[in-house]
Order: sequence, then structure tokens, then C-alpha cells
Amino acid sequence: MIPRYTRPEMASIWEPQTRFKIWFEIEAHAADAQAELGVVPKEAAKTIWAKAKDATFNVERIDEIERETKHDVIAFLTHLAEIVGPEARFVHQGMTSSDVLDTTLNVQLTRAADLLIADIDKVLAALKKRAFEHKMTPTIGRSHGIHAEPVTFGLKLAYAYAEFSRARERLIAARKEVATCAISGAVGTFAQIDPRVEEHVAKAMGLVPEPISTQVIPRDRHAMYFATLGVIASSVERLATEIRHLQRTEVLEAEEFFSEGQKGSSAMPHKRNPVLSENLTGLARMVRAYAMPAMENVVLWHERDISHSSAERMIGPDATVTLDFALNRLAGLIEKLLIYPANMQKNLDRLGGLVHSQRLLIALTQKGASREDAYKFVQRNAMPVWRGEGDFMTLLKKDPDVKKFMTDAEIEEQFDLGYHFKHVDTIFKRVFGAS
Repeated sequence: MIPRYTRPEMASIWEPQTRFKIWFEIEAHAADAQAELGVVPKEAAKTIWAKAKDATFNVERIDEIERETKHDVIAFLTHLAEIVGPEARFVHQGMTSSDVLDTTLNVQLTRAADLLIADIDKVLAALKKRAFEHKMTPTIGRSHGIHAEPVTFGLKLAYAYAEFSRARERLIAARKEVATCAISGAVGTFAQIDPRVEEHVAKAMGLVPEPISTQVIPRDRHAMYFATLGVIASSVERLATEIRHLQRTEVLEAEEFFSEGQKGSSAMPHKRNPVLSENLTGLARMVRAYAMPAMENVVLWHERDISHSSAERMIGPDATVTLDFALNRLAGLIEKLLIYPANMQKNLDRLGGLVHSQRLLIALTQKGASREDAYKFVQRNAMPVWRGEGDFMTLLKKDPDVKKFMTDAEIEEQFDLGYHFKHVDTIFKRVFGAS
């Protein structure tokens, strides 16, 4: 985790003190269940909670023990015994390290997902507000980066809103899939521990029991989780890239907010650069990159190995922290985005009406021209305008082949900008449930 791209609430999920707190809770809840089953004394279970519930675990001490034991869970249990005393011998009865490690990871991932869902809600709120603000603001739609037909800027933002709505649904599903608990002992057979212990711990930690584990929780669950984060990051980048293009000097239809005192370049005082959008593009690449090791972690040897462990220690915090930062940055960017309707109109007019070429094509076919002829008539009048030689409407009115099928008034009718927006309300109702 890099402090520059880290928000405190998400970072705290991955701090050592938080991790050890979760480890303790899993062990203590397991001891409670064991006590109810008569496996450990009830007083011992109470003592475990009483002495360590509010403890601040000594991270340096645990690290010191681990340097000798070369085992992180044993190091923690040794330190816990220093806090709890003799009753600590009843901790970890019948459990294996993966029971603690995997269940803890899933607790952390579900907590991270909750923050990310809240982040997406911020993005959605910003997009909805700005979409309705510019619902009918005309702008040019582009295909291949080239002027195509008119759209509205509100529709551009509505596209993004629908995409992030899907992202939210996927993240909820990924959270549910990863929210499992395994307290099944070595190789997952429950030979040394009753399945009812797992059920108790799962409920206490807000998880559900893993239907069948080996010595680890299956990593296809985690692969889907991180793949989902990667897809969300791609949606972040798609919107950021749109803004970057719209801020280009030759376009300048939208622009990132530029605060007083902000500097765009160390060399050129005039510069106002889309630095936030560019930053989001880079962050998205990193989040996507973490999906690949998560997928490779699915493949483990037999009932358990730890080839996944080192990767997860990095990708868990890094992917969630980075996406958390990116979503919050995106929400702020959209909230403060500077939008220039006059420049949008100017760009719409740049091609002298060529954006209405399809309407002319359709109108000619409806008047009796073959599609092939209609296309030829419209294109041969469009190309001079493309080169800056004349006005599209004027050329069409002078074309004898076009005039065989259409009057001047009928030609003029095809240049109505509002025609393209007659279904904006319908689209908004589909996306937002209201127009």
C-alpha cells in the first residue's frame, strides 16, 4: 500500500493489529463453541475472552517470536498465551492455521467490499446528478473518435451510471461468494473438531460455513472477487479515458476542475492537464493486474499448499486500497467536472451538418431511391464538406439526383437536431427509473 493512494478506513482493515484482533475473535469464538460441546472448560473460554478481548497485541513481540518459529500463527498463539495465561492451552483445539488465516482473509475481504460498495454509491450519486443536469445538452457522439451522430452529455453520463450499477451488483455477488468460513481442521475432514464449531464461528463473524474445504477455502471464490475488482477498475478507466479525450484542447467539451493555486506544468504556466483522469487510468491498470495472480492461486497442490499465501498478502490490501482510492477520486472528479455546452455545440457544427447524413440516406430511400443510390448521392455531397469545401445542405439542394426525390423543405427537415433526442426520456427511465 502506497500512502499517496491510500484512504485510512480501508487501510485499517489490513493493519496487523486488525488482523490479530480478527485472529483472536476466531479463536475465542471457537473456544466458546468447544466449551458448549464440553471439549474445553467453560471457565477457560470465559477467561480467554476476559483477558484478551480488549488487548492491544504487541506486533513487535509477535514478529520476534516468528523470527524463531518461522510460523506466523504459532507466533501469535504464543503471544496470546502470554496474555491469557494457562487457559491458553484450550485455544486452537483441533484447528489448523488455515482455519484462522482463510477465515480472517474472508472477513477482511467482506469488510473491504462493504467500503467499495459505499464508494460506488458515491460515484452513482455524482453521475446521476450531473446526468440530469445535462440530460438535454447536445453534444457529438463519436465512433472511432470521429464525429458520428448527436447525443446528449446526459446520455454519456447515463451510460456510465448504468455501468457502475452493474458493477455494484457484481461486487455484492462477489462479496457473498467470498464470505465463507472454514474451521474444519487439517485437510478439512473435521476429524479433530466438530462441524458445529465452524457453524458457530461463521455466524459470529458474519460469514457462512464453507460447504466443503480441503485445508483451505477454495480459491475460485477469491479469483472471482479480484476479477470483479478488475472489471470495476476497467469501468473507472473507461470513464476517465472519456474525460481525458473531452479535455483535449481541440475538443474541450469537459474539463477537470482546476483549483486556485494549482499548477499544470513546471515549465509551461498555461497548462491545465487531466491529471486525475490519467491517474485513474494508471490505478485501474494496477487493480486489473492483481486479478491474474488471484486466478493462478486457484491451482493448489492436493489438500493444501501455500503458493497462494504470499500473493494474497499483497493483492488483498493493494487491490482493495487502490480501488477504494480510485472510486473516491472518480466521484470527486465527476462532482466538480467542468462542462462546456457552447464548445459542444461548436464541435457539433464543425462538419457543416454532416452529422445528419443518415437521416438524408433514410429519407431518400423512403422517397423511392434505392439504398445504393441514396448512399451514393449523400456521400458525394458529404465528401467536399468533409474537406471544408461548402455547406452540406446547400450542396444537397443543388444535386439534381437528390432533388428528384426531395424538396428543399424536406431536405431542411432532416437537419433538425432535436430529432435525435426524442427518446432520451425513454433511456433515462430505463437507467434511472425516472426521467
